[in-house]
Amino acid sequence: MIVQATARDRATVQEVTGDRTPAAAAQAKALASPIRLRILRLCLHDALTNQQLADRLGCDPSTAHYHARILLDAGFLERTEPRRGPNGALEKPHRSTGLSWTLDLGTEDPEPTLAMVDAVRAELADSGPGSVASSSRFVLHLDDARLDELLRRIQEILDEYTATDNARRAEDQPRLGGLLVLHRLTDADRAERT
Repeated sequence: MIVQATARDRATVQEVTGDRTPAAAAQAKALASPIRLRILRLCLHDALTNQQLADRLGCDPSTAHYHARILLDAGFLERTEPRRGPNGALEKPHRSTGLSWTLDLGTEDPEPTLAMVDAVRAELADSGPGSVASSSRFVLHLDDARLDELLRRIQEILDEYTATDNARRAEDQPRLGGLLVLHRLTDADRAERT
């Protein structure tokens, strides 16, 4: 979860996310790309080769290889056992390590958040009509204490469902993706409403 916020709020996000560790510069850079975020999502439950990634993302295998290499180097992907493909060639698939869930990307740089928005937008476009289970756009007026409470409660729910999903691996159930971004509105946004 990324919250576009002020310096005071960075401490709040750190406190709310608990055991999440700050991302190293290379990790934050690796996650600041929509295509790399989509690769992580695709490799979460399935070990995929560069060719399979390219097919699913609609890009060249060399592009998939480039982005997978960055994710491998940053610890977000790991190689799985080589296997024989349908035509007998040796394939070297990748699987997500789950590291991205345990990191706090901070709030200084909006690029990782924008990359997430772009990745989800592309996934929605690929999923087609009827794929959205729920969406809401809202404005809240919260003081620091209420913001802290909201962030804590949302993170607890997400952590609970993620842990349950990882434990159960209910592969027969539909996969759902999502994005939650809370951000401060600018003064210009406020002026437009008055």
